[in-house]
Amino acid sequence: MRAMIKNGIGLFSPQGFLDGNNSASFLSIEDIEITLDLNADMILVSLKKVIFFNKNGLDVFVKLFSKVKKKKGIAVGFCDYDTKKFTAISKFYSTKMDFSLFKSYDIASLFSNSFKNKNKNVLVYSSDRSQRTAMAIELHDFGHNPVVCQTFKEFQEKSSNSTAYDNIIDDTFIGQMGQKIATRVAGNAIIYSVSAFLDTEIANSFNIAYHNNSLNVGFRLFIFDAYKVISMNIHALNFFSKLSTSAAEYNATICFVGLDFTKIPVSFKETMEDSGMLFYKQMDDILLNKELLKELGASSAANIKNQRVIDKAIVAKLPNFIEATVATIEMMTNSKAKKEAVEVNKIEIKEKDDRIASSIGFYGDIDGMVILVFPTKIAKKACELLIGESTDDMELILDTLAELVNIVGGKIKSLLGDHGVTVNITLPRTYQSIDGLLEVIENKKGVQVDLIFDNDKFLFFLTK
Repeated sequence: MRAMIKNGIGLFSPQGFLDGNNSASFLSIEDIEITLDLNADMILVSLKKVIFFNKNGLDVFVKLFSKVKKKKGIAVGFCDYDTKKFTAISKFYSTKMDFSLFKSYDIASLFSNSFKNKNKNVLVYSSDRSQRTAMAIELHDFGHNPVVCQTFKEFQEKSSNSTAYDNIIDDTFIGQMGQKIATRVAGNAIIYSVSAFLDTEIANSFNIAYHNNSLNVGFRLFIFDAYKVISMNIHALNFFSKLSTSAAEYNATICFVGLDFTKIPVSFKETMEDSGMLFYKQMDDILLNKELLKELGASSAANIKNQRVIDKAIVAKLPNFIEATVATIEMMTNSKAKKEAVEVNKIEIKEKDDRIASSIGFYGDIDGMVILVFPTKIAKKACELLIGESTDDMELILDTLAELVNIVGGKIKSLLGDHGVTVNITLPRTYQSIDGLLEVIENKKGVQVDLIFDNDKFLFFLTK
């Protein structure tokens, strides 16, 4: 199939039905390579003329996308679909979607290198906060003016005045943020959602590597949202007991919210309480109680017993980590970074006042964590675009900073992937107090890079 090329996008437009029997006849790797030779910097498959598709049909294209993205590092995905098709694709690839979805070709053009600096006013909404942030950052980087809606209600109100915007984005997904983990973070607590009957399958479905890396990053409060749990058996009980015991080594707390014990043996609750687990009726009983959050560990962290040593495999990838971090902060602050010093040692923070920090973990072919220490002024400036205005609300700044660092983590994941290194990332952990950060990373050795943004020191630290 021959592609139409416009604004640097190679667009393939199959027609009719897409299933496992015929999809391969619509597109081949040779078709894509010919298109790339014509200087396309994005490869998309339009679904405008597609009447029906199933997962087997899309898998053919997704496998080609993966090859192209790995080899060329360019954006790939689908475009020109309605909400029903967007929902179907999102469900098909809910556990891993590393390609992009653009509701229309015009929306895709906003993210094309050949359509930069057009200064378009763009209204942005996604129910996924990380996606909203990713799109805002990318649009800003491509020379446009994003207006980010934080809620669907806000999106409805603003999109009703369509003449105020050159483009309106919804039902869109940026592929570099394709990691889907059944967790969320609130108040520096990791929240896991569980449902139905809990048995031995919980041990298979629970991402223990993600959980352990979240502990390493500094999370100390883990909440299981158990409103929809019907019951559990002894296998699930043993799993949670072991999880709580290992968490205790980090002085971490495990809580359950909404768990109904009328259908669970009383002895199970006693065993779980003996293991150190806590129970609450409502999520707000924890999240809206700042004193309780502090007591449970969401605002502090204890020393980790088993210190890990940074290795050559991680140090060798340092340029990728620095590139992802610097590129994001430079773009968000409209300033250039100056490298002041690089040293392998324990972290050294000479100025603790007026500083906030965030850490994010990675694991897979290599594992460890990145720590970023921001002057508050730089953090506020970097977050201003995502908030929509300047603010001194520290809780809002910390929440937004977490999303910004999540984007840095996504870029790190993407850059490492381009070099054949596969990793996943944890959610970011933020610190309003530098002393709280030092409790987590005390005595850890790593690579510290001191950078200067706007005559103020920004610290990057890579460790395990």
